[in-house]
Amino acid sequence: MKYLKYYISTITILSAGYICTLGKFFPLVFFISFSSFIIFGDLFLKSDNKKHNYKFNFFLNFPIYLNLPLLLLFLMTVVFILGNSDANAFSIFFLEMLNIDLLHLRETIYFSDKVALVALTSLFIGIMGTVPGHEMSHRIKKKFDLFIGNWLLSLSWDCAFAIEHVYGHHKNVGLAKDPATAKRGEHVYKFVFSAILKEQIDAWKIEIERLKHKSLNIFGFQNKLIKGYLRSILIASLSFIVGGLNGLFIFLLCAFTAKSLLEVINYIEHYGLVRVKGEKVMPRHSWNSNSVMSSIYLYNVTRHSAHHEKPYLKFWELDAYQNAPMMPYGYLSMLYMTIFAPFYFQKIMSKKLAEWDKLFASDEEKKIIKAQF
Repeated sequence: MKYLKYYISTITILSAGYICTLGKFFPLVFFISFSSFIIFGDLFLKSDNKKHNYKFNFFLNFPIYLNLPLLLLFLMTVVFILGNSDANAFSIFFLEMLNIDLLHLRETIYFSDKVALVALTSLFIGIMGTVPGHEMSHRIKKKFDLFIGNWLLSLSWDCAFAIEHVYGHHKNVGLAKDPATAKRGEHVYKFVFSAILKEQIDAWKIEIERLKHKSLNIFGFQNKLIKGYLRSILIASLSFIVGGLNGLFIFLLCAFTAKSLLEVINYIEHYGLVRVKGEKVMPRHSWNSNSVMSSIYLYNVTRHSAHHEKPYLKFWELDAYQNAPMMPYGYLSMLYMTIFAPFYFQKIMSKKLAEWDKLFASDEEKKIIKAQF
């Protein structure tokens, strides 16, 4: 059972691929059900405070490997349904092999179903693509894991994340210059656009420095960012082939939405926390969560305090620090709250920050906080 729980993403994608093609209302119902499953699971199930021992690591990595082809298949299905291409090899395969008429589905589903498909695809790219891609991007000595991680991140045009996050954010977390650390009172939408831009700039600086150090051409194929953009362009080209110009637009919309969701999560994970430059990153410099459903779906990235303290650990090796600063709700609840009720988010987090200042902040960190206001 402790292995099987991490296959919930596999089951979810396969279920979505079937249920969302049953006809009108089904995409909307699945999106609502999926969100409710995670939110209420986090709310009513006891916190996951255990760290299990595993002998067969392959079976923990395998669902992440599966995510890539399954996500691509689901994405292309949505691209065709919401696209404007005629019947093609993709839709014919679905009709002849699976008895699913994607053309008929395109013509009969409601606008609310289309919105739900975009929202669901964006969530899937974020939850089952970006998060495990983040996990793999830390495994810098595992070529196959990096390969899978880079392709998962390419679904949201986020090759910069694998560079800036590992070599920038983990070094600068809690500092004013860290693009992924939100300041107290900073509005989430301003933060999202600022973070996306700054992360790209910082990633280029890091990559240029690496290439110069190795005396390599900055604009050559050894540039990880250029290779990353090419991966995303390849997926965009496939989207155009499968779904036409509208299909390409749908992919770009889902990719941008998924990337924005990542930045909202970054906003939540470090909101208002500070650190003294040069001091060691400690569990107190991240908002932690041990909510059950979020932890399973997000491969324990919820145990963010442990992840930042020991970023070299695999997701199943992270400790569930119960004495770390805790988010008030599970990840998806916090995500929706921050997007749709940002002022309420800041209201409840102001209480959490007052608690952090009192229980966790050092004297020097209190001086930094005071200087910000």
